[in-house]
Amino acid sequence: MATGILNSVLVSDHSSVVSMNLFVALLCGCIVIGHLLEENRWMNESITALAIKKQFFRNFMTIMLFGAVGTLISFSIISVGAIEIFKKMNIGDLQIGDYLAIGAIFSATDSVCTLQVLNQDETPLLYSLVFGEGVVNDATSVVLFNAIQSFDLSHINTSTALQFVGNFLYLFISSTLLGVLTGLLSAFIIKKLYFGRHSTDREVALMILMAYLSYMLAELFYLSGILTVFFCGIVMSHYTWHNVTESSRVTTKHAFATLSFVAEIFIFLYVGMDALDIEKWRAISDTPGKSVEVSSILLGLILLGRAAFVFPLSFISNLTKKAPYEKIGFKQQVTIWWAGLMRGAVSIALAYNQFTSLGHTQVRGNAMMITSTITVVLFSTVVFGLLTKPLIKILLPSPKHLTRMLSSEPSTPESFIVPLLDNGQESEANQGNRSVVRPSSLRMLLTTPSHTVHYYWRKFDDAFMRPVFGGRGFVPGSPTEQNGHQRQ
Repeated sequence: MATGILNSVLVSDHSSVVSMNLFVALLCGCIVIGHLLEENRWMNESITALAIKKQFFRNFMTIMLFGAVGTLISFSIISVGAIEIFKKMNIGDLQIGDYLAIGAIFSATDSVCTLQVLNQDETPLLYSLVFGEGVVNDATSVVLFNAIQSFDLSHINTSTALQFVGNFLYLFISSTLLGVLTGLLSAFIIKKLYFGRHSTDREVALMILMAYLSYMLAELFYLSGILTVFFCGIVMSHYTWHNVTESSRVTTKHAFATLSFVAEIFIFLYVGMDALDIEKWRAISDTPGKSVEVSSILLGLILLGRAAFVFPLSFISNLTKKAPYEKIGFKQQVTIWWAGLMRGAVSIALAYNQFTSLGHTQVRGNAMMITSTITVVLFSTVVFGLLTKPLIKILLPSPKHLTRMLSSEPSTPESFIVPLLDNGQESEANQGNRSVVRPSSLRMLLTTPSHTVHYYWRKFDDAFMRPVFGGRGFVPGSPTEQNGHQRQ
């Protein structure tokens, strides 16, 4: 008897080891194949990240308009459409909370395909909007989903609706403030208390643990961990990262990039493997046509919900802009609309959270929504993703003069750093007879002063925040620009 139990345990352990080895081998294979298929990038990654961060903060209000307000509009349209259409189709026993969850699930975008095609140097405004909206959108969708799950929506009235809106605002604002405060705390600790000042190991450990602390605090107070970590990361990149030594900056940059890269591959590989799980499709095998119909309706609602906020909000954003290069053109609006049509891992995760128990379900309606979510994710990623590159080439053809200029520039880091400086002047090492050609689009966008929210925040940040919490040029040993106070 004991021998039999021991043998079954050993067989189970062996199966787990085999599964883990197979999964790790698949991860390694995906990394190798992805590396072989990846196109060579001409721009230095660190310089690209610097420009992205600068544009993210410069267009922060527009990004929040698309990522937060736009997601709410898309959520409303998809939820209402699901309620009106799916109730008539008799796809299963779904409650009002399930329909609202569908709105949150399919409001979560995945802009990876578009970001891989867009050229950040040629279209810095568009790139920052797509990148920023994608990040804020995921956080907003998760907060919406959490707000839905925390309410009994079986009987909706005016009071319940107001409570739902209040709960969403509470989660969003509280999670944001918690992330900001945790990031500021990490910056203050490292700058003022100098823990591990001469120890890369301790500085890196402190940064990682403080970021993880923000997530744990959010879970402890029943807030949104993803939103808290997002804003904590913004604050830490703006203050904390510049307070540590050079070796710690290099280490943290590559450590977080590697962890993010592996986690992203893990998620997409898991989604691909899970789509082949036959048990999830067996529950709807008797009505394959209805499953296709549900997936098609969801795709239509995604298209409609996306268009319902991209074009109106772009019009509103353009009203607040004075310079022509700051406004969002119609072709750029179409690109932003297309960039948010793909659905990815966040939608899959939320769907499993709502419609399954431990990844399995025998309820027909729940199985229908799980398989439809997988279908929408795969179709939008493959079909819309393949059409992204030709669409971008048609809408935003590369200017010939800029292509020639970039190809003639030296591919050294200094040739890319100089055009990104705020004042557009050469550094001391490059002064003299040496001249550097600068892309006019970047020069105009990064050097022209504008009295916007970003401008006033910059003055406040320089006068009050950075002297206390540190940052570029405010801590000995941190990377400085020409005057020691230039913006990142």
